[in-house]
Amino acid sequence: MKVDINKISGKSSGKKITLSDKIFSIEPNDHAIYLDVKSYLTNQRQGNSKIKGRSEIVGSTR
Repeated sequence: MKVDINKISGKSSGKKITLSDKIFSIEPNDHAIYLDVKSYLTNQRQGNSKIKGRSEIVGSTR
């Protein structure tokens, strides 16, 4: 499969590159892509939850 190479401006550079059909002509697995995106976005969370310390707990009889 031959593909045109574009410049940063979006115009064609006139060069072409050959890509392997074994890799670039397969059907994408939508569920695998969903799981990857979900995992990526989950790892982007800040995760700064707070846990009460011993002196902040009031009224516990335990």
